[in-house]
Amino acid sequence: MPRFAANLSMMYTEHDFLDRFAAASADGFGAVEYLFPYAYDATGLRRLLDGHGLRQVLFNAPPGAWESGERGIAALPGREAEVRSGIERALEYAAALDCPRVHVMAGLVRPDATPKELAEHRDTYLANLAWAAERAAAVGVDVLVEPINGRDMPGYFLSRQAEAHAVVRDVGAANLKVQLDLYHCQIVEGDLTTTLRRDLPTGRVGHLQIAGVPDRHEPDRGEIDVSHLFGVVDELGFDGWIGCEYVPHAGTSEGLGWLHDYRGDSA
Repeated sequence: MPRFAANLSMMYTEHDFLDRFAAASADGFGAVEYLFPYAYDATGLRRLLDGHGLRQVLFNAPPGAWESGERGIAALPGREAEVRSGIERALEYAAALDCPRVHVMAGLVRPDATPKELAEHRDTYLANLAWAAERAAAVGVDVLVEPINGRDMPGYFLSRQAEAHAVVRDVGAANLKVQLDLYHCQIVEGDLTTTLRRDLPTGRVGHLQIAGVPDRHEPDRGEIDVSHLFGVVDELGFDGWIGCEYVPHAGTSEGLGWLHDYRGDSA
């Protein structure tokens, strides 16, 4: 049966961030993910995880100047030193939190980038990911790349599953994997059942995420048949986590009927 992790950057925002761990645990989650841990002391975060019986399963490496609109820097030529510094910092947190995977964001590219410039972006991305994967392998951590839809994040370098899998194959590191967000995938290319059946057996998918389409609310709101997809994931024997990276429509706990229904428990 799929295992679910609460995304504390999007869920439980009715609570202060540090209070979201307790709220997620109270609702029966066994794991959490979120965007970034760096505003908080790693020891304090670990204490919250342990105190509430939670596992940390994912967070992002430093993304550059997030508040100024940057969305990663790994594919940006000239930022290599910053990428490496950020990876080192992420791995320090991963060790402290016993987190087995870190997502490295590629970054935004200009819509008028030439084929030569796009090739330079890709070469930079591959080199940075190879370095990151080597460093992460030494401490037992997977590095993830994620295709993101261009409606929510215009200009993001990576948008399609085939592109992400090609990057993973070209780098050739066993601990470099794809973060398959079914919300982004549905918006960009759809055909989710075929995508799962094609890609999960390859071993290149390290993490799943889910949200309703088109509004990114609970996964059972909108056009996705989430129960069917969970069944496919179960059928394929995926033993990783599904991150619930969605914005609750009206209260996080109140919107967990989809999870209670799937587990067969009562809300």
